[in-house]
Amino acid sequence: SIAQVVSELPTLTTIVVIGASDAHTTWEEWLSPHHGSELLPTALPFNHPGFILFSSGTTGRPKCIVHSAAGVLLKVLSEQGYHLDVRPGDTMLYATTCGWMMWNWLLCGLGRGATIVLCDGSPGYPDISRLWAIAHEERLTFLGVSAALIDSWRRAAIEPRHNFDLSALRTIASTGSPLAATGYDWVADAVSADVTVASIAGGTDLCGCLVLGVDTEPVVRGEIQGPALGLDVTVFRSDGSEAAVSEEGELVCRTPFPSIPLMFWGDDDGSRRHRAYFGRFPGIWAHGDYARRTPSGGFEILGRLDATLNVNGVRIGTAEIYRVVLSIPGVLEALAIEQPDRDSARVVLFVIVDQPLNDEMEVLIRTTLRTQASPRHVPAIIVDVPELPRTRSGKMTELAVADIVTGRPERDTSSLANPECLQWFRAWTAASKPSL
Repeated sequence: SIAQVVSELPTLTTIVVIGASDAHTTWEEWLSPHHGSELLPTALPFNHPGFILFSSGTTGRPKCIVHSAAGVLLKVLSEQGYHLDVRPGDTMLYATTCGWMMWNWLLCGLGRGATIVLCDGSPGYPDISRLWAIAHEERLTFLGVSAALIDSWRRAAIEPRHNFDLSALRTIASTGSPLAATGYDWVADAVSADVTVASIAGGTDLCGCLVLGVDTEPVVRGEIQGPALGLDVTVFRSDGSEAAVSEEGELVCRTPFPSIPLMFWGDDDGSRRHRAYFGRFPGIWAHGDYARRTPSGGFEILGRLDATLNVNGVRIGTAEIYRVVLSIPGVLEALAIEQPDRDSARVVLFVIVDQPLNDEMEVLIRTTLRTQASPRHVPAIIVDVPELPRTRSGKMTELAVADIVTGRPERDTSSLANPECLQWFRAWTAASKPSL
């Protein structure tokens, strides 16, 4: 409640609400003394704190990250202007909640001279074409969404180019999870082959991107085009040496950048921030993504490093499994974890399907993974589940399930939008735990 929040904010002076209120100051009342007044900005240092972001919580308790206003603005303006072709006079929308870093990223578009479009509610209500209707009505030049939403559009077999005027649209950006090659194909076929598809990856930790689209370079389906301007981004082996092209490892940045967090809230000596980003490779930002560089000069994000599967000594990124499984008709969502099994480990694949899971579907999943990925990507067990855990920003969290299935102490789940779904995994684990 408001009263509970207020009790935790000792420096609060005024509560402003939108709409009528007897208990608090309304927006109109708050503004009325200032109508016609000259706006007098206050000059502040470059590194003055601008806002706090909370990490999504896919790996546990969210980090409380303090970002500088100018550092983030400078970083995002370079991304929007030099990578994603956002120009003065453009109109842009990113489908995001206010709690996701993409909200802050979107607001920086005002600094490019663009108009930003905001929409309330679900992008799937009243129907799955809602954002395309907005793109038509507002003449959007830039549309940003999650990879999961693009996949939902593909599965629904909608073709916006037949129902909406999208001639103003130049760029579609995708983030939140790796965009599969089928997502690129869908945009080209169902929207326009002339629209640039930019898969972007970074995170709340830098309120920006390490790798993203490069508007002057060819788009390779299934890949992120290149590193952000001015950033020496590459992939490291666990020993700190640079991985070869096509070799898998951790995504790192060897140069400083403007939007490195100022601090973590309550981390007075900076030790937690240093440990989070610079503890593995001294002086080098370790991002925690499992990735590889591609022969074309791009990058593939294969999943989170701490959710990587180890099958008989071979490391597999979960995104490698998802991009194949989610291309199978009838498979709506998937989550893969590694579970100890006697002296080795087995991969368990949890799926949500549009019909009850049967032998035929299991064979199809295994065969498709074997032929389109490799035999080591084939799970030992495939399980039909009612729901998968997601954070409030919509990201699936593998580690919450892995903790339960492996018997590890469960981490903080306060960031989950649906923590009650974990009870199903507790019951399944108790009933089917292998002999260890």
